[in-house]
Amino acid sequence: MDRTADERLADFLYEGLMLKRTPRTGWQFLGRGRESVAEHSYGVVFISYALASRARGRGRAPDMERLLLLALFHDLPEARTGDHNYMNKRYVASYEDRAHADAVKALPFAPELESLYGEWKACETLEARLAHDADQLDMVCELARLAADGCHQAAEWIAFARKRFRTDEGRELCAAAESRDPGAWWFERKDEYWVAPRGPLPSGEGN
Repeated sequence: MDRTADERLADFLYEGLMLKRTPRTGWQFLGRGRESVAEHSYGVVFISYALASRARGRGRAPDMERLLLLALFHDLPEARTGDHNYMNKRYVASYEDRAHADAVKALPFAPELESLYGEWKACETLEARLAHDADQLDMVCELARLAADGCHQAAEWIAFARKRFRTDEGRELCAAAESRDPGAWWFERKDEYWVAPRGPLPSGEGN
């Protein structure tokens, strides 16, 4: 039965939101950690912004909108295929190209999403390389958190992830993230926050 344009768009919304309930499967091999594909995608978008800002500070000019869209939609096919981790991919064929084409078919913005998908796979533009690095860095940060929580194997995984970076910005931010305690930002280790909390600071105080 033919669908109206609004019905087709509603179907796309439900498909994309399926990623909130699609688990990332690699953590089962580590024995620790749990997240959905959508949670991971948020991390990739968040980190992509930071990487782009770093690149701009060095005179490079990534297209911020395109970079964030690459990060947002990079795992869209997994709503249909599920997440295949590095072990799965050695033995299981995942028809992501077909899944993506079917996911965006008949949408008014299909050409834009197809272009983004092709750019992500080719990984030749600055934006795609930064997005790929954000993809790895999101995992590194999660692994570092698990390592700090006593998961010794997480450090070995970080060593492999470190080899996948494609930009100086990604490699440098990865090194900085590895060197920091994942909880260092919390209360900034200031005694007064822990010993005698005063409630919300007045406007302008603490800046």
